[in-house]
This record gives sequence, structure tokens and C-alpha cells, in this order.
Amino acid sequence: MSWGAHSRTKPIVPHADYEWTECCLITILRMGNAEVIQRPSLVFTFGRGVIRPLLWLRYRPRISGTEHVPQTGAVLFVSNHLATLDTVLIPSFSPRKVQFLIKASLTGGRVRAWFFHQIGAVPVIREASAASQAALAVGQRLLEAGQVFAVFPEGSRSRDGRLYRGRGGAAFMALSTGATVIPIGLIGTDRRPDPMTGRAPRVELRFGPPVDLSGLAHLPGGRARHEASDRIMAAIQDLTGQELAATYAQGGRGA
Repeated sequence: MSWGAHSRTKPIVPHADYEWTECCLITILRMGNAEVIQRPSLVFTFGRGVIRPLLWLRYRPRISGTEHVPQTGAVLFVSNHLATLDTVLIPSFSPRKVQFLIKASLTGGRVRAWFFHQIGAVPVIREASAASQAALAVGQRLLEAGQVFAVFPEGSRSRDGRLYRGRGGAAFMALSTGATVIPIGLIGTDRRPDPMTGRAPRVELRFGPPVDLSGLAHLPGGRARHEASDRIMAAIQDLTGQELAATYAQGGRGA
């Protein structure tokens, strides 16, 4: 599918930077066929081959738990979110190609829009509920097609290093698709100095065992999603050891 193959439609949010992004989301959802959704192309493979060595040289990241990631079938990665670096580390070191949500503002301009389209990124407009729901619907369709999709359930970066409450999108996608949910714990990506040593900890990316979401089928939809979200965040916290916050992170709707 070509990004320029469809006509412009009136954007959900009246902002020029978002028009192309929203038009693409709307067109994808109207196609009615998961096969038309862009998947990572050779651009993704080439880019990862270039970026991964650079990340090794700069951060020396410690990667663990990749054996928990199924080799085939739908997988939903759920991760804590500390820094922009997170969105680079996960696809760079995942054992499988990953598609993920990005801020729509990053896709402004035809070149950047083409690039993010080629690597399978799904743009989301934080301020627009309809556009956020559209992006999550695309993620759901990707999972139904047996792909790997990554989300940050907190919805925004943690500004103080704590782990905030998870929003319901990840739980909804997990329960509605039956995808294997793999928690990811990111450590040190915000380069926050350790109060004891004064140095930033070594960057780590930890893949955990699948989150157990069994026993929720008998619950009403809202309660099931709430329980699933709690289990997801608990699994992430087990990997990171972060202090838990009792509130939602500010700055995004999230997944």
C-alpha cells in the first residue's frame, strides 16, 4: 500500500502535521483486510543492522530473557517507558521484527512519514481519542495477523523513574486477540544517576516470561481488563524493581 495512493480526508484533529497520518490510519481501518497493513520492510532489517552495533558501542546494553519470546504467532510486548531510547532498543534487540506506536508528530513530512511507514510504525495522536483508538485498532489487527506489536501501557515516559499505572489498551488487545503477552523491563535508558554511585546504571533490556491472563473469561469486560492490566504492570515491575506510583503518568493516553 502506498501512502500517496489515497486521497486526503478531513483530519480528526485540525493540525496540518497530523493530516497525512490520520488519513493513513482511517484508510487502513476502512480496508477491512489485515493483509494491507504495512509490515516492517527491508528498511527495518537494514536499519537494525546499522543501528544495533552503534547501540552496543554507545550503551553496552545487557540483553536477557529472549528465550521467552515465541518464535511464531502473535506477541504483544508490554514495557515500562523511561526515555526515547526505549523505542529504539526494543526493535533493535528483539529476536523478532516489532511494530509499535509512535507519536504522530514524529511522522511530519513525506520523508519521515515514508520511513516510519516502512519500518511498520503505527502513529498515534495523543490529544485525539478517536485517533488513539484507531491506532490501537491497527495494533489489534496486526496481532490477529500473527505479528509482534509493542506498547508502553503507562502511556508516557516516567519523569521520575517510578512505574505508573497501566492504561487499558494493552489489556484490551491481549484479551481480544489471545496474543502471548511478553513483559519487558528497561533499566538505565533515562541515564538517571544512581544516588549511591552518582553514575548512570548500565542499560538493560529484560524480556520476561509470558504474563498469565488465565481465569478472566468469566469476569465482566471492564473488570477483566482492569485485572489484566494489573497483572501486566506487576510483571513489568518484577523485571525492573521500580517503585510503583498510584496514579497514571501525565502526557498521553497510551495503550
